[in-house]
Amino acid sequence: MSSQTACQLNHDLSVADSSSEPLLTWSVEQYIKQILLAPVYDVAQHTPLSSLHKLSARLGHKISLKREDMQPVHSFKIRGAYNKIVTLSASQRAAGVIAASAGNHAQGVALSSTKLAINATIVMPITTPEIKVSAVKRLGADVVLHGKNFDEAQQQARCIARETGATFIPPFDDANVIAGQGTVAKELLEQQPKLDAVFIPVGGGGLLAGMALYIKYLMPSIKVIGVEPHDAACFQHALTMHHANVASEAENTDTAVPAALSRVGTFADGVAVKQMGKETFRLASQYCDEVITVSSDEICAAIKDIFDDVRAIAEPAGALALAGLKKYAAKHHEVPLQLSAVLSGANMNFDTLRYVSERTELGEQKEAVLAVKIPEHKGSYLAFCQALGGKAITEFNYRQAASSHAHIYVGIKLTEGAAELTELKQQLSNNSYEYVDMSDDETAKLHVRHMVGGRSNATLTERVYRFEFPECSGALLTFLDTLGARWNITLFHYRNHGAAIGQVLAGFELPDNEHLEFHQFLTALGYGWKDETNNPSYQLFLQ
Repeated sequence: MSSQTACQLNHDLSVADSSSEPLLTWSVEQYIKQILLAPVYDVAQHTPLSSLHKLSARLGHKISLKREDMQPVHSFKIRGAYNKIVTLSASQRAAGVIAASAGNHAQGVALSSTKLAINATIVMPITTPEIKVSAVKRLGADVVLHGKNFDEAQQQARCIARETGATFIPPFDDANVIAGQGTVAKELLEQQPKLDAVFIPVGGGGLLAGMALYIKYLMPSIKVIGVEPHDAACFQHALTMHHANVASEAENTDTAVPAALSRVGTFADGVAVKQMGKETFRLASQYCDEVITVSSDEICAAIKDIFDDVRAIAEPAGALALAGLKKYAAKHHEVPLQLSAVLSGANMNFDTLRYVSERTELGEQKEAVLAVKIPEHKGSYLAFCQALGGKAITEFNYRQAASSHAHIYVGIKLTEGAAELTELKQQLSNNSYEYVDMSDDETAKLHVRHMVGGRSNATLTERVYRFEFPECSGALLTFLDTLGARWNITLFHYRNHGAAIGQVLAGFELPDNEHLEFHQFLTALGYGWKDETNNPSYQLFLQ
């Protein structure tokens, strides 16, 4: 029986034993020594600190970008992976290493192992894009595809490690890994010690923990600010729950197990982590001054800013820190500041660029999306455009309906952000137009904008749901097969953005007395879902 098969048969044991290894912790002095002596430059590069001249001029601050996208694997992860693997004994090296990752950690482990002539196996979810699987294989590692998400892949990796004797290389919660990532801060302070604040992306917390500890030890006046996506803010959640427990004297920082999120968004897949590591949380909660969360649209805008200034294409997690920097800068405009952000990676799936391009203007508040009620007669569109006072229209979706009025889905270009949007809304009200601002409505932006005009003439007891499912070959067919044929599907919209998660908007003919049974059925399916029947964009354009 192969070790992989044995692991599949012992899945429950894998879950129960996944954290059996003792967690190594160091004092601050030990971390500083290890960061200073880390041999990461056997394989990693000193990366440049690039000035963002265009963005600096726009925001009124001096902004720089630590270019970890220029590492051999286009990510900072090579530092921590190598710093861990190089410490292995001769017998451990002979037994090989194993890791679980869908991206940057996988490539870091693969290249580090090849450099040290160690056999490496990477367990990746079946949803991993082929471009990432191929990249890991080219770097010399064997790949095992298992599970629909990182948690399932990690359980399998730990199980294989037990069966084969290979050493599991954790992605973040390990002292050697943290020290390796801390070398980013060492370089940064050598390049620019006169900083007011440093912005660092947060996933599992290895980069934040290592950098924050080093910066605060040498330059405590520099603010260290972690940045997370709104829908994957595991550090902020852990801090909130920890403070509540401390208030009730339930725990202290040194022994705290960080609280986990129930689910995470996956657009910034490099930081899509439900639970921080225990050691990374211990350090980050001590040495990080503040946490900022940002939306997917704000991340997309930061990707464009990076491209405009240095012609680099950051992955969403790579642009995360700059998105947080911009949000911070907008609130601290009294005095020019020296601000720096870490561009943590550039392993962008090319298909995702379509989504990024669609959402960039919204993230910069350079576009607003509105649903506006207009009279259904000749010249009403012209009158509406005139009421806008010459503002440019970026999108206009409309279909004639048998009614005295119509709802249009309209995108409007803004040049002055939120203040101009407020003024625009006042103009519409002054001209007696009813409107709904949908600039922050995910259902409207992901699905409805592509479906305007699709009203049904049938009398239906319809309810609409938004679903997320693991994206892989045949995923849509599997999703439909799983839904079964008991309830009639009345509406369906799906777009593949090259991400690990597919997004579907679906309507069902559902009598009132079957709502509870249907919700129980959806919960049993195991897909993420949300009832969008009361969403205004659905009610205005599709109901």
